[in-house]
Amino acid sequence: MAARAWLKISTRDGKADTSAPSPHGRASVDALWPTMPTIMHVHHLHLLLPFALPSAADAATALHGLESAALDKLLARATLAERVVGEDFQRTLPHERWIARSFGAVTPADQRYADDAPLAPFMLLADGGTPGDALWACIEPVHVRIAHDHLVLIDPDTLGVHTEEARALFGTARPVIEDLGVALQAPTPLRWYVSGEALGALAGASPLRATGRNIEIWLPHEARTGERSRAWMKLQNEVQMAWFEHPLNLARESRGLPAINSIWLHGQGKLRPVKSPFVRVMSDAAATRGLALAAGVAPSMSPESFASLAKDDAQGTTLVELNPFSAPFIEQDWMRWNASLQELEGAWFAPALQALTDGSLGRLSLTLCGDTGSVTLSVTRADLRKFWRRRPIASLFIE
Repeated sequence: MAARAWLKISTRDGKADTSAPSPHGRASVDALWPTMPTIMHVHHLHLLLPFALPSAADAATALHGLESAALDKLLARATLAERVVGEDFQRTLPHERWIARSFGAVTPADQRYADDAPLAPFMLLADGGTPGDALWACIEPVHVRIAHDHLVLIDPDTLGVHTEEARALFGTARPVIEDLGVALQAPTPLRWYVSGEALGALAGASPLRATGRNIEIWLPHEARTGERSRAWMKLQNEVQMAWFEHPLNLARESRGLPAINSIWLHGQGKLRPVKSPFVRVMSDAAATRGLALAAGVAPSMSPESFASLAKDDAQGTTLVELNPFSAPFIEQDWMRWNASLQELEGAWFAPALQALTDGSLGRLSLTLCGDTGSVTLSVTRADLRKFWRRRPIASLFIE
């Protein structure tokens, strides 16, 4: 009797070996293999979710009544790729550090706990400015509220500053800033960029890192010495005086709106060569878009849902940054945060789970960030069959 060839399809690498019977000879198997239908696209979707990870102390409130069967299954079956705890007084946010490290914008690139995210020059690039090789920092007009015995920064996104207002404030601040020997670019009304030897090297805190807190420890300091920057204090004071009792602010206060009474500096750094690990980048964030541009990848805006994600046969990873959580997270409005997660369940997690199940999506990665740490998980179609894996979402929370 003629010898029988054997064929086995490995669920891990898709290669053939000789472990199962086949009516064909080995030569016939090799000839047939290229024509066999592909059941899984080599496509990797990575979702970056800032402020999607509440602290352990807030978890019960944040998740109360949440129905997220798809997300629960994805997290339960996924492999934990990275967990970064972070520290309470880091000046940058975990999603900023993650994106800077992913593109190689920090040195060394594997310094997981470094409090470094020099994103301002990349933001400037995304906003249409020209960073060149200078050291740039981003400044934003803000409101600082006087509390009982300290000053508190208000979330800039909640101020409702109109374009005309921002331009008027910029027109007043510009000569004050330039008179101090500081170069200034303002390609967008609400994000300005400063550079100059007079400022020196400054370590500033991300606005959302300092929002709602006593600003004393978050004010910019000299990167080398850790001392409060006199140059920055002078610039900030000059702008504050120029805006004091500005007609625009008087008009805002008459309408019950907070005055724009200060500026906030963050993200200082130089544009440096970066490399994208993603073939497509979809994000509304200036920093992420700028990193993509610097790496030669044309970014696009984040799609509204998994269904509207354009199909692409590219052999690489698509990064999508989704950020419906920042405002409710900062304001501790957990009902609204919960509702945002519920919306992502229907728009992204459930259809992504279905795509993994039917093989139209090869791999899904999730990077969930809080205000100090982050976790990254990855799940494939094969992982979904590992029913013994159990990982409740509560196990991901950072103390």
